[in-house]
Amino acid sequence: MKREYKAGEEIAYTVTYLEMTSHPKFPTPRPPSMPGLSLIRAEDPPVRWFLHLYDSVGEGLEWTDWHQKSRAEQEAFVGDPDVSMHVLFLKGWTAGFFMLDRSERGVCDLAYFGLTPEAQGLGLGKYLLQTAILTGWADEPAKMTVNTCTLDGPRALPLYQRLGFSPVRREDLTRILTNDFTREETP
Repeated sequence: MKREYKAGEEIAYTVTYLEMTSHPKFPTPRPPSMPGLSLIRAEDPPVRWFLHLYDSVGEGLEWTDWHQKSRAEQEAFVGDPDVSMHVLFLKGWTAGFFMLDRSERGVCDLAYFGLTPEAQGLGLGKYLLQTAILTGWADEPAKMTVNTCTLDGPRALPLYQRLGFSPVRREDLTRILTNDFTREETP
């Protein structure tokens, strides 16, 4: 059953923290056969570009945290040499992105991952996630981490688990919504 929430309402959600402690067994994925598909690592991206990607993927998922941070915090994260941004384009428009944060020794955190609403359902998610995971493991960290929450799409957690991540901790939180929000809820 779908439930609609209005901006200003408080919503409960659960964050699941996951990790992968060994290199995944799957092979390098082949990109879907789509004309105009390309994955490019962004070099020295401006904060504005990061926020554009963040909003393009997370607008309907209540991704708002980076808008609450100072410009200095935003610039420190995006400009950190241990953070890399990879952008998926389809026919010249942004289809998705991922960011890897290697600032903690021995850990590669999949800090951000997602597809824009227009790219969902095109068969790009598994390809992009497998590519993100293998890119993260290229430097052979001791482990790779990611977190997702019940505000993200309902397929996020099962996909992370299918590709080798295991839950290590859960946290129940609440937040006041900044936008109207709809989610599937169990009766």
